Amino acid sequence: MEENKIIISPKTKVLQLIEAYPHLEDILISRVPAFKKLKNPVLRNTVAKIATLQQAAAIGNIKTEELINLLRLEAGQDMTSFDDDKTYTTQRPEWFDETLVYKETNIKPMLDAGDQPVNLVMSELNEMPAGSIYKVIAPFIPAPLIDKSLSVGFLHWVNHESDDMVLVYFVKPRRS
Repeated sequence: MEENKIIISPKTKVLQLIEAYPHLEDILISRVPAFKKLKNPVLRNTVAKIATLQQAAAIGNIKTEELINLLRLEAGQDMTSFDDDKTYTTQRPEWFDETLVYKETNIKPMLDAGDQPVNLVMSELNEMPAGSIYKVIAPFIPAPLIDKSLSVGFLHWVNHESDDMVLVYFVKPRRS
């Protein structure tokens, strides 16, 4: 059965990890408390399917290498090192102006219901005028959403208001 186990890496999906190594679920939750909702079957089948361990580390505000090596150690895999720890913009950018906020969405109710906000927010981001700002209110860094927005050219700013409130501002760049 060991040959069917996955090699734990930053790109490993959370659901893949906990299906292959059920005992790692509690360890993951202890390091990334936002994932305690994985006990909810709906959330397990939405967020856990798309979130990678690299994104989980960002959500938990810990280094990817630290999380991966903890999980690898517990799974009996060799430790490894990484150079590509993803960071998000946390310094207020020059483009930010509160008066340019075009729309605001609180994704906490969606997450609590087990829904994935990525498609809704991306659709709304694509519809807004260039240069305008979209504000997301979340209980933790919505790493899959930020990663998706980056892949299509949006800029972002993550502002930690408190332990359970993160504001993420997205701007649609003007084309020159």
